[in-house]
Amino acid sequence: MKTYNYIDIFAGCGGLSEGFEKNGQFNMLAAVEWEKPQVKNLVNRLKSKWNISDADNRVLRFDIQRTDELFHGWSNDDIFGNHNGLDSIIDGQELDLIIGGPPCQAYSVAGRIRDVNGMKDDYRNYLFEGYLAVVRRYSPKLFVFENVPGILSAKPGGVQVTDLIRKEIEASGYTIINDLKSYAQIDLTQYGIPQNRKRLIIVGIKKDLFHDPQQLLEEFYTNHLTTFKERVKTVRETIEDLPKLKPLQNELKLNGKKYSHEMNTSIPNHLPRYHSSRDIEIFKLLAEDIVNGDFKYTSSDKLKELYTLKTGKSSNVHKYHVIRWDKPSNTIPAHLYKDGLRHIHPDPLQARTITVREAARLQTFDDDYDFISSVGDNYKMIGNAVPPRFSEKLAQAIKIFLEKREA
Repeated sequence: MKTYNYIDIFAGCGGLSEGFEKNGQFNMLAAVEWEKPQVKNLVNRLKSKWNISDADNRVLRFDIQRTDELFHGWSNDDIFGNHNGLDSIIDGQELDLIIGGPPCQAYSVAGRIRDVNGMKDDYRNYLFEGYLAVVRRYSPKLFVFENVPGILSAKPGGVQVTDLIRKEIEASGYTIINDLKSYAQIDLTQYGIPQNRKRLIIVGIKKDLFHDPQQLLEEFYTNHLTTFKERVKTVRETIEDLPKLKPLQNELKLNGKKYSHEMNTSIPNHLPRYHSSRDIEIFKLLAEDIVNGDFKYTSSDKLKELYTLKTGKSSNVHKYHVIRWDKPSNTIPAHLYKDGLRHIHPDPLQARTITVREAARLQTFDDDYDFISSVGDNYKMIGNAVPPRFSEKLAQAIKIFLEKREA
């Protein structure tokens, strides 16, 4: 059975690589990620689940913009320590695939709205250059570049970012689909992901290896990938079986921490945040409003009025959202690490926001993925990840594409 070698760039905690490892025909040579908690979790997962004993060496914690050191190694760095570099790992091995996607905040519409300068000066707009430097260095047969649909409208410095990326990709010897919006914009709910999450999945293929690349790319998106579509999954079938965590009559203080809810669960990462009595009251009110079919607080204006009434503050955007039992969740974002007000549990008896485990399930991480960092870091890395259930289907589609070309 043929095995395909790959590198994961901007690997995070491994959502994208998780699907490729599950496939069984892909072999991770290396991964690059610069945030310490994500690296810690990825290394732990590769060792404990996928039996990669040298994961500490395969996962490089480093800044991809420092490409020369990334390739050749670095030493005595105050942040990143020491490593012999990617060249020492690849060491002449054939590379079939590079996967990954730079941080999406600078490309997201929400990020541009929040930033006073529209994120025009955000360094993350140009991290794709580091990604393509790795592509040029190791010349894989193809690559997968994942990002948010907002990249289609992003114009850092007034220039369409997709035009910049396409130009660099072509200059690097690769081709991507001409019509990104029609082909590469994927609604992940169609692939069994129980949340409203759209992503841009840009596949680039090496021009000198494949004849008629546009036709092949169209075939990939319309035939290979769509084979793995499935019915829409709901919040209810994803998280309802988890232990219920109800508010305590009197909050507890243990080891200097305050607890507002029950903690009767042995499932890793299924512990609720602390909520004030005011917030518990609001969460219960909003969830009951939906369960009882009253729907008094489903409009933005009513939610903003409620926020002002309960907190004495005002907001231009509504703060609250209860996820619905019988629909997919709203998108699980990295922003979840700051608060969970847009992801209130639908059960009014629990009156809380979702736990790390519930967020992970909505992102389709298996329960045996134990997130081992702080609660805030866990929420952040889960929100930034590619849902593993989708990446598994993507891996299968890429395997089919490569096998057909090599037959």
